[in-house]
Amino acid sequence: MASSKWQKSSYSGANDNCVEVRQTSGLVELRESDDGEVIVRTAPARFAAFLQGVKAGEFDHLAI
Repeated sequence: MASSKWQKSSYSGANDNCVEVRQTSGLVELRESDDGEVIVRTAPARFAAFLQGVKAGEFDHLAI
């Protein structure tokens, strides 16, 4: 599978300080847009579970 382009949320501000995500080689990769050297890789099912938690508000207490 060919690598896809990095995607950032439409909620990101104009300062480009955001988290980007892409799917490549059967994994989901995440990185910070302002420091792209560190990439976190996870399985699509784990990323889907994380997104469900975000949508359910499980991590709202971490938001500033």
